[in-house]
Amino acid sequence: MKITVVGAGAVGASCAEYIAIKNFASEVVLLDIKEGYAEGKAMDLMQCASLNGFDTKIIGTTNDYSKTANSDICVVTSGIPRKPGMTREELIGINAGIVKAVTASLIEHSPNTILIIVSNPMDTMTYLAHKTTNLPKHRIIGMGGALDSARFKYRLAEALEAPISDIDGMVIGGHSDTGMVPLTSHATRNSINITEFLSEDRLQQVKEDTKVGGATLTKLLGTSAWYAPGAAVSALVQAIACDQKKMFPCSTLLNGEYDLKDLCIGVPVILGRNGIERIVDVPLSKAEKEHMQKSAEGVKNTNGLLEV
Repeated sequence: MKITVVGAGAVGASCAEYIAIKNFASEVVLLDIKEGYAEGKAMDLMQCASLNGFDTKIIGTTNDYSKTANSDICVVTSGIPRKPGMTREELIGINAGIVKAVTASLIEHSPNTILIIVSNPMDTMTYLAHKTTNLPKHRIIGMGGALDSARFKYRLAEALEAPISDIDGMVIGGHSDTGMVPLTSHATRNSINITEFLSEDRLQQVKEDTKVGGATLTKLLGTSAWYAPGAAVSALVQAIACDQKKMFPCSTLLNGEYDLKDLCIGVPVILGRNGIERIVDVPLSKAEKEHMQKSAEGVKNTNGLLEV
């Protein structure tokens, strides 16, 4: 199993590290446009192999897509990261050009690959990949919901003063501060709905903290987060590579599901060796349905800024 990660920055390198440590891939290729950067990151990571007990081979390359040939899964993290006060949508002009060029180069060398898009604004970049490549829809996946759900569970565990292993929860909708739809109607602690433990006010605070999870970290760090995004990507890659049939909320092209068409947005999907194996229809509360529709409108507005 060969995995390529484009962009050897903090998110890409963290993703490569987690994939290697999990030891399910034979090779990970890190690619970056900065001379020597990916090679240096790969060497540093390989010097962890004996310490962390993995046999995955990690190689780095400066913009040589021939090294990515025959990759089973390609992860696109490249693009400029958010700065404090910057929205994901403000990145669209620069990152759209980068994502178009990167995906075309990847598919040229790996026509049977599965693409995982991480670059922001993620839902719109995933939609762009659908519009500019010839890959079937099940082989283009946007990573956002897995990360947002992890942040939701973190905030729920914090509010409940409970171990996070007790918590289950999911965030669907757009990967933006206003677009996220935390599904409180389905969130549980050991199968008991969290409304049995938290007041409506505290639960509302959890939801708001989840929505601004990325912005909160950007303000603290001065740039986008990387540990949790890298871990989220690696979880999707492993589910596909190991044919785990796991359910994650991912951005996927909808054609009537959730009463939405011609856009990519986060919904629950089953991930296996073929990529997105099916979209899961989850019943939503009235408030969640309304929020999902508003989220979709926001994504479509951002899509309208694309020049395809």
